[in-house]
Formats: sequence, structure tokens, C-alpha cells
Amino acid sequence: MTRKLNTAVVLGGGIIGVSAATHLTRRGVAVRLVTDADPASGASGRSLSWLNSAGERSKPYHDLRMAGIDRYRTLFAADPSRDWLRFDGALFWPSAEEPRAAADRHEYESRHGYDSHLVTRESVAAHTGDVDASAMAADGVFNPGEGWVSLPHLIGHLLEEFAAAGGELITGAGACEVVVSDGRAAGVRTAAGEEITGDAVVVACGPQTPEVVAPLGVRIADASPLSLVAISEPLATPVATVMNTPRAAIRPNPGGTVAVDHDWYEESIREVDGGYEIDEDVVDELMAEAAKLLDGVESLPKASWKIGKKPIPGDGEPVFGELEAVPGCYAAFTHSGATLGLLSGELIAYELTTGAKHPMLETFRPERFA
Repeated sequence: MTRKLNTAVVLGGGIIGVSAATHLTRRGVAVRLVTDADPASGASGRSLSWLNSAGERSKPYHDLRMAGIDRYRTLFAADPSRDWLRFDGALFWPSAEEPRAAADRHEYESRHGYDSHLVTRESVAAHTGDVDASAMAADGVFNPGEGWVSLPHLIGHLLEEFAAAGGELITGAGACEVVVSDGRAAGVRTAAGEEITGDAVVVACGPQTPEVVAPLGVRIADASPLSLVAISEPLATPVATVMNTPRAAIRPNPGGTVAVDHDWYEESIREVDGGYEIDEDVVDELMAEAAKLLDGVESLPKASWKIGKKPIPGDGEPVFGELEAVPGCYAAFTHSGATLGLLSGELIAYELTTGAKHPMLETFRPERFA
């Protein structure tokens, strides 16, 4: 069946909001995309954005992530010259205290057909020349099918299509709330009190999503931690491989730079005047840990860093679905915003314009937290 949907308001300028807005315009819906500040200024602007389904997770979540990667492969095939979307593999190794972790991970991945190679210090060079093998504290896993995306670049790419299709972008709206009329979502109200109407509302506000839907009587458990992503100065030899290691995670970044994050420094982040700060020497320590991973790199100077909440639902699984308590209001909240970025917009648009529930989202409905 097809639901009559003429207009929609999408709240959130990150990858899921922009993807949903773009896919809705592809289906002929007039969309107004509303952001509190500028597009990609929130979690999408500080995401490691590693495209993967590595390690252990539920089968529905794995299937969703694999479909998400498939959409990126289609985009990559359309123009392999893009420097903001690549598939050059990823390398993982655990701490020395977990000597079996890599072997267990490799065995698990292999059992469901995920391309996985167990590597040692001696064999890793056959898979990637980026890593300093002496940094490997234990055996690792190389996944050649994984990749990365720069979400700000992808968001810019999608917004070009969105604008060309007649979509309206409204920036600087501040903290918005969903407007309900006769029991249905009818639009959003900006911080300045302006009402922006639509037949449906998509709430894709990253870590703020649970807070936005809470006044509607909807509870979504939230486990979003504070996190930091630093961008390096350009390297003499660009890095191709994503790395996930005990003290630093690295992904390549346009311009020959790398993006670096981890979680060991979370307690060093302080909330100050509504924002966040961290001592600069902690960022320097993170970059020093990253430099140890790279072959031929003695130091890795930082160019910039951003701090904020990393969106993670309370049970770690994605949240996608029209709210039963408020028809016409759709919530989207997930840790894997990068991997699911393109697919999520496609499925949100499908559900809102057809009125049908997509079977791939069956286990991810918001009502599971009720």
C-alpha cells in the first residue's frame, strides 16, 4: 500500500537526517530539513565512520549493517575517484591481556561468511603496509572488505541532490520540539518559537534523540558516552587502512590526514558552560599512541579535535520506527550512523511513504524500551 505523504520535516543535520531527507525527496515528498546549527556540526562531524560489521552482534543487526555497506559499495562504484569514500580494509588487534581475542573474533566472523584473516606480526605486511608490526601487542584480524567514509563530505554530496530536488534546508533552529496536533505529529517548533509544519516528522538528532521524544511520552534508553575525534596534520605518505587497537583507533581522512579516537580518555573530558573541554596534553597522548601504529611515522601532530556525545542506544541496538504513541513521528537513533547512513534514509522513506513496516527493522522499534 502507499500512504499519502505530501510534506515532511526532518529534524537533524547529521548523516541519518540528511539521508532521510534526500530519500524522501526521491519519493516525491516536499521536505524541510531543520538543524539546530549547521549540517554535520554534531556527531557526524566527529565520527570515526568506519564501515564494518566486524565482531559479534545480533543477526538482524549484522544483516542491516551488511546491507548498509552494500549501499556504500554502489556509491563507490559510481565514482571510485572520490577521496572521501574508500574500501581498503581494516586491521584489529586486542590487548596483550586477551591473547585469544583475535582468534575467537576471526572464528566467529568466518562462521557467517565475513571476510576475515588472522594475522601476526610476521604476516600483517602481506595485507597492509601502513602498520608498524612491532606495535602489535597480540595477533590481529584483517578484514579486507571494510572501508571508511568522511561523513561531512557525504552529507555535502547528499545535500546537493536534496537542494536540486527542491528540498529546503533550515539551519540555526536551535533546540526544537515536535508539535502534536490531534494526536499526530504535525511539525516542529524551533527555539525561537517558529512552527514548521509537515505531514510527518523524522527525529534524527543523534545523541539528543531520546531527549527530543521524551516529552511525547516515549522512552528510549540512552547510553551515549562523551567522545573525542582528532584530525592530524597531513602525512608525507597517506594511510589507507582503518586500525582499531587497544590505545588508538585510526581511519584515513581526505587530504592525507587521519582521524583518531578511542575511549580510554573519556573521564578526562569535562563539561564547561554547556560545552566540553579536555586538557590538550591528553589529545597529544592520543596522537602519540596513534603514531606508534604507523610504519615510518615518528610523530602525528594534531590539527584539530572535536568533543561531544557519541550516539549509542541503551541496549546497543539501533532504534528505527514510527512512534506508536505519536503517529507521524519517526525516531532514528543508532551507534552505527555511518555504516547505516545511506540505508537508514532509504528505509525511513520507505516506511513513511508506504505505511508498511520493513522486515529488516522489526527488532529495532522504539517501543522495546517501553
